[in-house]
Amino acid sequence: MRATLRPPRTLKVTGMGRTYLVVTFGVGLGALNTGNNLLYLVLGLLLSVIILSGVLSERCLRDLSVRRVGSEGAFAGEPFAFRWALTRRKGHAFALTLSEVDVPLTGEGGVGYLPAGLEHVVRADLTAPRRGPVKLVGVRVTTTWPLGLFAKTRVFPLPGTLLVYPRRGFACATPEDAATGHVGEAHHPHRLDGTGDLAGLRELAEGEDSRRVHWLKSASAGKLIKVEREREERRTYVLEVRPGLAGEALERRCEEVAEQAHRLLEAGHEVGLELPGQRLRPGAGSGQERLLLRALAWVGFEEQREEAA
Repeated sequence: MRATLRPPRTLKVTGMGRTYLVVTFGVGLGALNTGNNLLYLVLGLLLSVIILSGVLSERCLRDLSVRRVGSEGAFAGEPFAFRWALTRRKGHAFALTLSEVDVPLTGEGGVGYLPAGLEHVVRADLTAPRRGPVKLVGVRVTTTWPLGLFAKTRVFPLPGTLLVYPRRGFACATPEDAATGHVGEAHHPHRLDGTGDLAGLRELAEGEDSRRVHWLKSASAGKLIKVEREREERRTYVLEVRPGLAGEALERRCEEVAEQAHRLLEAGHEVGLELPGQRLRPGAGSGQERLLLRALAWVGFEEQREEAA
């Protein structure tokens, strides 16, 4: 309903514009009281500048097309990079600023000059106040060109969803009781064919893997030298967000789980997640962390997730 009732253009007077209008009103009042032709001439010039500013700013906002590029990762409570792609079919545009409409996101991006026929990617640092999905409805494009007296705005309807991950920096400890046992190389932590700290060098035996040869040492020694490394200890953890949490308690638990998962994955462990009605299998790496963050972002917003699907 709000998008339907929104006018095609909105106009806002800037601080400089308010001063200009006061001066114009004063000159007009003086011209009417005195009948001085010079004041009438100045008044006509001032009014002509206002009309010219409206015409040129309208030309800036025509023939534009906007595409939302989005963000690679948005965390609540901290700035994240957000991008739009802006194109103009013909002519030139100046002093454009872009932002999202009717959403609790702060920040905007801008471009000083936009030539015709080229797609320009505009970057902004936005901030989201809370975790969860943010329903995007459109992009606001504003220009103050040519004189900065008025800010004319055009809104491009562009629906979408921005998923905001839990806030980072939660102080928490490693969940020792969530460990379910050793996996992978952890079954043999004392063997010397892992990927951990350097344990020593020795001559490569017949039939051993040549990928562990230290080629610089081999060249100086005149024989193939193998690098021995300790096996790293890897564990599997399954973190949990218990059913029944709501409000601030749910937010704190999601932030705690996100921080624990980040620390464990950084240490090379595998991490899974148990959520109300959903379970993610343990895994490792940055891809697994992204899956966990996405799942945590939807906790408490299951109805919106079904609508978005």
